[in-house]
Amino acid sequence: MMQQFDFFPDESEASALGPRRRRAVNRAPATSHDELVRQLEATGRYRVLSKLEPRPIAPDPRAGFPMRGVIVDAETTGLNHREDEVIEIGIVSFSFDALGAIGDVTDVYGALHQPTKPIPNEITRLTGITNDMVAGHIVDPHRLRSLIEPADLIIAHFAAFDRPFLEAFSPVFHRKAWACSVSEIDWAARGFDGTKLGYLIGQAGYFHEAHRAVDDCFALLEILDRGHGESDSSPFSELYRSSQRQRARIIAEHSPFEMKDQLKKRGYKWSDGSDGGPKSWWTEVDEQAVQEEINYLRAEVYGWEDADPLVTYTTAFDRYK
Repeated sequence: MMQQFDFFPDESEASALGPRRRRAVNRAPATSHDELVRQLEATGRYRVLSKLEPRPIAPDPRAGFPMRGVIVDAETTGLNHREDEVIEIGIVSFSFDALGAIGDVTDVYGALHQPTKPIPNEITRLTGITNDMVAGHIVDPHRLRSLIEPADLIIAHFAAFDRPFLEAFSPVFHRKAWACSVSEIDWAARGFDGTKLGYLIGQAGYFHEAHRAVDDCFALLEILDRGHGESDSSPFSELYRSSQRQRARIIAEHSPFEMKDQLKKRGYKWSDGSDGGPKSWWTEVDEQAVQEEINYLRAEVYGWEDADPLVTYTTAFDRYK
Protein backbone atom coordinates (compact mmCIF):
# COMPACT_ATOMS: atom_id res chain seq x y z
CA MET A 1 0.00 0.00 0.00
CA MET A 2 1.21 3.47 -0.83
CA GLN A 3 2.35 5.41 2.24
CA GLN A 4 1.07 8.91 3.00
CA PHE A 5 4.44 10.43 2.18
CA ASP A 6 4.77 8.72 -1.22
CA PHE A 7 3.76 11.50 -3.57
CA PHE A 8 4.64 9.61 -6.75
CA PRO A 9 3.82 5.87 -7.10
CA ASP A 10 6.37 3.56 -8.64
CA GLU A 11 5.64 1.66 -11.85
CA SER A 12 4.24 -1.48 -10.14
CA GLU A 13 1.86 0.58 -8.06
CA ALA A 14 0.74 2.55 -11.10
CA SER A 15 -0.10 -0.75 -12.84
CA ALA A 16 -2.20 -1.84 -9.87
CA LEU A 17 -4.31 1.25 -10.23
CA GLY A 18 -5.72 0.00 -13.52
CA PRO A 19 -5.58 1.46 -17.07
CA ARG A 20 -7.74 4.48 -16.34
CA ARG A 21 -5.78 5.64 -13.29
CA ARG A 22 -2.49 4.69 -14.93
CA ARG A 23 -3.19 7.00 -17.86
CA ALA A 24 -3.93 9.83 -15.40
CA VAL A 25 -0.61 9.27 -13.66
CA ASN A 26 1.31 9.15 -16.93
CA ARG A 27 -0.34 12.30 -18.23
CA ALA A 28 0.42 14.43 -15.12
CA PRO A 29 2.40 17.39 -16.44
CA ALA A 30 5.73 18.32 -14.87
CA THR A 31 5.48 21.50 -12.82
CA SER A 32 8.20 24.07 -13.50
CA HIS A 33 10.21 25.66 -10.72
CA ASP A 34 8.76 29.06 -11.62
CA GLU A 35 5.24 27.74 -11.29
CA LEU A 36 6.03 26.16 -7.93
CA VAL A 37 7.40 29.50 -6.72
CA ARG A 38 4.27 31.31 -7.93
CA GLN A 39 2.03 28.80 -6.16
CA LEU A 40 3.93 29.10 -2.89
CA GLU A 41 4.06 32.90 -2.92
CA ALA A 42 0.38 33.13 -3.92
CA THR A 43 -0.56 31.61 -0.57
CA GLY A 44 0.91 34.60 1.23
CA ARG A 45 2.66 32.23 3.64
CA TYR A 46 5.96 31.78 1.83
CA ARG A 47 8.71 33.92 0.37
CA VAL A 48 11.15 32.16 -1.93
CA LEU A 49 14.74 33.38 -2.31
CA SER A 50 16.58 32.84 -5.59
CA LYS A 51 20.27 32.05 -5.75
CA LEU A 52 22.11 35.10 -7.00
CA GLU A 53 23.91 34.21 -10.22
CA PRO A 54 27.01 36.31 -11.05
CA ARG A 55 26.71 38.42 -14.17
CA PRO A 56 28.94 37.27 -17.03
CA ILE A 57 31.90 39.29 -18.23
CA ALA A 58 30.92 41.09 -21.44
CA PRO A 59 33.45 40.25 -24.18
CA ASP A 60 32.39 43.38 -26.06
CA PRO A 61 31.01 45.97 -23.58
CA ARG A 62 28.22 48.16 -24.91
CA ALA A 63 28.94 51.67 -26.07
CA GLY A 64 27.47 54.57 -24.10
CA PHE A 65 28.95 53.57 -20.75
CA PRO A 66 32.37 55.23 -20.82
CA MET A 67 33.17 55.20 -17.10
CA ARG A 68 34.57 52.39 -14.97
CA GLY A 69 33.42 51.45 -11.50
CA VAL A 70 35.12 48.86 -9.31
CA ILE A 71 33.45 47.06 -6.43
CA VAL A 72 36.03 45.79 -3.96
CA ASP A 73 35.84 43.58 -0.91
CA ALA A 74 38.63 42.50 1.42
CA GLU A 75 38.62 39.65 3.90
CA THR A 76 41.13 40.24 6.68
CA THR A 77 42.63 38.66 9.78
CA GLY A 78 41.00 41.27 12.03
CA LEU A 79 39.64 44.79 12.32
CA ASN A 80 42.80 46.88 12.79
CA HIS A 81 44.41 47.88 9.48
CA ARG A 82 47.65 48.74 11.29
CA GLU A 83 48.07 45.25 12.73
CA ASP A 84 45.87 42.86 10.76
CA GLU A 85 46.29 41.72 7.16
CA VAL A 86 44.35 41.11 3.97
CA ILE A 87 43.77 37.42 3.24
CA GLU A 88 41.44 37.72 0.24
CA ILE A 89 40.55 40.38 -2.30
CA GLY A 90 37.54 40.38 -4.59
CA ILE A 91 37.03 42.82 -7.46
CA VAL A 92 34.21 43.26 -9.96
CA SER A 93 34.73 45.95 -12.60
CA PHE A 94 31.78 47.38 -14.51
CA SER A 95 30.94 50.18 -16.92
CA PHE A 96 28.54 53.05 -16.18
CA ASP A 97 27.48 56.40 -17.60
CA ALA A 98 27.31 59.96 -16.27
CA LEU A 99 23.77 59.42 -14.93
CA GLY A 100 24.80 56.39 -12.91
CA ALA A 101 23.30 53.75 -15.20
CA ILE A 102 25.26 50.49 -15.01
CA GLY A 103 26.33 48.87 -18.27
CA ASP A 104 28.28 45.61 -18.28
CA VAL A 105 30.66 43.64 -16.10
CA THR A 106 34.05 44.16 -17.74
CA ASP A 107 36.36 42.11 -15.49
CA VAL A 108 36.46 40.00 -12.34
CA TYR A 109 39.37 39.11 -10.08
CA GLY A 110 39.60 37.23 -6.83
CA ALA A 111 42.65 35.98 -5.00
CA LEU A 112 43.70 34.61 -1.64
CA HIS A 113 46.77 36.01 0.09
CA GLN A 114 48.92 34.33 2.74
CA PRO A 115 49.40 36.59 5.79
CA THR A 116 52.56 36.70 7.87
CA LYS A 117 50.69 35.34 10.90
CA PRO A 118 48.17 32.48 11.25
CA ILE A 119 44.53 33.29 10.59
CA PRO A 120 42.59 33.50 13.89
CA ASN A 121 40.00 30.79 14.44
CA GLU A 122 37.15 33.30 14.66
CA ILE A 123 38.05 34.66 11.19
CA THR A 124 38.04 31.14 9.76
CA ARG A 125 34.60 30.55 11.31
CA LEU A 126 33.31 33.78 9.77
CA THR A 127 34.84 33.53 6.29
CA GLY A 128 35.58 29.85 5.83
CA ILE A 129 39.17 30.75 4.88
CA THR A 130 41.76 28.49 6.49
CA ASN A 131 45.52 28.68 6.76
CA ASP A 132 45.82 25.75 4.36
CA MET A 133 43.73 27.58 1.77
CA VAL A 134 45.96 30.66 1.71
CA ALA A 135 49.29 28.83 1.95
CA GLY A 136 51.53 29.90 -0.95
CA HIS A 137 48.96 32.30 -2.43
CA ILE A 138 49.53 35.99 -3.19
CA VAL A 139 47.51 38.70 -4.91
CA ASP A 140 48.96 39.47 -8.33
CA PRO A 141 50.07 43.14 -8.19
CA HIS A 142 50.00 43.52 -11.99
CA ARG A 143 46.47 42.17 -12.21
CA LEU A 144 45.45 44.45 -9.36
CA ARG A 145 46.92 47.49 -11.09
CA SER A 146 45.20 46.69 -14.39
CA LEU A 147 41.81 46.82 -12.65
CA ILE A 148 42.25 49.68 -10.19
CA GLU A 149 44.22 52.26 -12.18
CA PRO A 150 41.48 52.83 -14.83
CA ALA A 151 38.71 53.05 -12.22
CA ASP A 152 36.75 56.30 -11.97
CA LEU A 153 35.15 55.20 -8.71
CA ILE A 154 35.89 52.46 -6.17
CA ILE A 155 32.90 51.18 -4.20
CA ALA A 156 33.00 49.22 -0.97
CA HIS A 157 30.21 48.17 1.37
CA PHE A 158 31.64 49.95 4.44
CA ALA A 159 34.50 51.82 2.81
CA ALA A 160 35.77 53.05 6.19
CA PHE A 161 36.89 49.45 6.76
CA ASP A 162 38.06 48.41 3.29
CA ARG A 163 39.88 51.57 2.22
CA PRO A 164 42.46 51.69 5.05
CA PHE A 165 43.21 47.98 4.65
CA LEU A 166 43.57 48.16 0.88
CA GLU A 167 45.64 51.35 0.92
CA ALA A 168 47.98 49.65 3.39
CA PHE A 169 48.06 46.61 1.11
CA SER A 170 48.87 48.38 -2.17
CA PRO A 171 49.65 51.97 -3.24
CA VAL A 172 47.45 51.49 -6.31
CA PHE A 173 44.44 52.27 -4.09
CA HIS A 174 45.80 55.68 -3.11
CA ARG A 175 44.55 58.85 -4.79
CA LYS A 176 41.38 57.17 -6.04
CA ALA A 177 37.78 58.29 -5.56
CA TRP A 178 35.93 56.06 -3.10
CA ALA A 179 32.24 55.66 -2.31
CA CYS A 180 30.54 53.78 0.52
CA SER A 181 27.36 51.86 -0.27
CA VAL A 182 26.46 51.70 3.43
CA SER A 183 26.57 55.39 4.34
CA GLU A 184 25.87 57.12 1.00
CA ILE A 185 22.60 55.40 0.07
CA ASP A 186 19.33 55.94 1.95
CA TRP A 187 18.37 52.28 2.16
CA ALA A 188 15.52 52.92 4.58
CA ALA A 189 13.85 55.22 2.04
CA ARG A 190 14.08 52.34 -0.44
CA GLY A 191 12.20 50.01 1.88
CA PHE A 192 15.10 48.08 3.39
CA ASP A 193 15.23 47.27 7.11
CA GLY A 194 19.01 47.37 7.47
CA THR A 195 22.25 48.17 5.67
CA LYS A 196 24.15 44.89 6.09
CA LEU A 197 24.67 43.18 2.76
CA GLY A 198 22.87 40.05 3.96
CA TYR A 199 19.75 42.09 4.80
CA LEU A 200 19.81 43.86 1.45
CA ILE A 201 20.24 40.65 -0.52
CA GLY A 202 17.55 38.80 1.41
CA GLN A 203 14.99 41.59 1.11
CA ALA A 204 15.70 41.82 -2.60
CA GLY A 205 14.75 38.15 -2.93
CA TYR A 206 18.20 36.55 -3.24
CA PHE A 207 20.73 34.53 -1.30
CA HIS A 208 24.46 34.17 -1.95
CA GLU A 209 27.68 32.76 -0.53
CA ALA A 210 28.39 35.40 2.09
CA HIS A 211 31.83 36.44 3.35
CA ARG A 212 33.73 35.40 0.26
CA ALA A 213 35.09 38.43 -1.51
CA VAL A 214 34.03 38.01 -5.16
CA ASP A 215 30.60 36.66 -4.17
CA ASP A 216 30.02 39.71 -1.97
CA CYS A 217 31.07 42.00 -4.84
CA PHE A 218 28.56 40.42 -7.23
CA ALA A 219 25.86 40.57 -4.58
CA LEU A 220 26.48 44.28 -4.05
CA LEU A 221 26.44 44.94 -7.81
CA GLU A 222 23.01 43.34 -8.09
CA ILE A 223 21.62 45.46 -5.26
CA LEU A 224 23.19 48.67 -6.61
CA ASP A 225 21.50 48.11 -9.98
CA ARG A 226 18.13 47.29 -8.44
CA GLY A 227 15.24 49.33 -9.80
CA HIS A 228 17.17 51.00 -12.61
CA GLY A 229 14.85 52.02 -15.43
CA GLU A 230 11.87 52.47 -13.09
CA SER A 231 10.47 55.75 -11.85
CA ASP A 232 12.93 55.79 -8.96
CA SER A 233 16.65 55.99 -9.65
CA SER A 234 18.86 53.01 -8.88
CA PRO A 235 20.89 52.85 -5.66
CA PHE A 236 24.05 53.19 -7.73
CA SER A 237 22.91 56.45 -9.33
CA GLU A 238 22.25 57.81 -5.82
CA LEU A 239 25.68 56.62 -4.71
CA TYR A 240 27.40 58.16 -7.72
CA ARG A 241 25.74 61.53 -7.14
CA SER A 242 26.78 61.42 -3.51
CA SER A 243 30.38 60.66 -4.43
CA GLN A 244 30.54 63.85 -6.49
CA ARG A 245 29.53 66.08 -3.59
CA GLN A 246 31.84 67.70 -1.09
CA ARG A 247 30.93 66.86 2.50
CA ALA A 248 31.77 68.53 5.78
CA ARG A 249 33.20 66.77 8.82
CA ILE A 250 32.17 68.55 12.01
CA ILE A 251 34.32 67.77 15.04
CA ALA A 252 32.71 68.36 18.42
CA GLU A 253 36.06 68.79 20.18
CA HIS A 254 35.96 69.36 23.97
CA SER A 255 32.26 68.54 24.12
CA PRO A 256 31.05 67.86 27.68
CA PHE A 257 31.36 64.21 28.70
CA GLU A 258 27.74 64.07 29.83
CA MET A 259 26.62 64.86 26.27
CA LYS A 260 28.15 61.71 24.77
CA ASP A 261 24.88 59.77 24.67
CA GLN A 262 23.06 62.63 22.99
CA LEU A 263 25.82 62.99 20.39
CA LYS A 264 25.82 59.26 19.72
CA LYS A 265 22.05 59.28 19.31
CA ARG A 266 22.36 62.06 16.73
CA GLY A 267 24.81 59.96 14.70
CA TYR A 268 28.16 61.23 15.93
CA LYS A 269 31.07 58.77 16.04
CA TRP A 270 33.97 58.67 18.46
CA SER A 271 37.56 59.10 17.25
CA ASP A 272 40.29 57.91 19.58
CA GLY A 273 42.90 60.06 17.83
CA SER A 274 44.68 57.13 16.17
CA ASP A 275 44.07 58.72 12.76
CA GLY A 276 46.08 61.79 13.73
CA GLY A 277 43.05 63.92 14.54
CA PRO A 278 41.74 65.02 17.94
CA LYS A 279 40.06 62.65 20.38
CA SER A 280 36.49 63.74 19.93
CA TRP A 281 33.00 63.05 18.62
CA TRP A 282 32.45 63.85 14.93
CA THR A 283 29.89 63.59 12.17
CA GLU A 284 29.70 64.21 8.42
CA VAL A 285 26.97 66.24 6.75
CA ASP A 286 26.30 67.75 3.34
CA GLU A 287 27.66 71.27 2.83
CA GLN A 288 24.23 72.88 3.07
CA ALA A 289 23.64 71.33 6.51
CA VAL A 290 26.81 72.71 8.15
CA GLN A 291 25.28 75.79 9.76
CA GLU A 292 22.32 73.82 11.08
CA GLU A 293 24.67 71.34 12.75
CA ILE A 294 26.83 74.09 14.24
CA ASN A 295 23.70 75.74 15.62
CA TYR A 296 22.70 72.41 17.20
CA LEU A 297 26.10 72.03 18.89
CA ARG A 298 26.02 75.59 20.20
CA ALA A 299 22.51 75.30 21.61
CA GLU A 300 22.32 71.67 22.77
CA VAL A 301 25.89 70.55 23.48
CA TYR A 302 28.19 73.47 24.35
CA GLY A 303 25.52 75.80 25.69
CA TRP A 304 27.06 79.03 24.37
CA GLU A 305 26.48 80.79 21.07
CA ASP A 306 30.12 81.57 20.24
CA ALA A 307 31.24 77.92 20.24
CA ASP A 308 33.27 77.28 17.10
CA PRO A 309 33.57 73.53 16.38
CA LEU A 310 36.21 72.48 13.87
CA VAL A 311 34.89 71.90 10.33
CA THR A 312 36.89 70.19 7.57
CA TYR A 313 35.75 69.38 4.05
CA THR A 314 36.19 66.09 2.25
CA THR A 315 35.70 64.69 -1.25
CA ALA A 316 35.56 61.12 -2.55
CA PHE A 317 39.34 61.25 -2.88
CA ASP A 318 39.97 61.61 0.85
CA ARG A 319 36.83 60.22 2.52
CA TYR A 320 37.08 56.95 4.45
CA LYS A 321 40.87 57.07 4.73
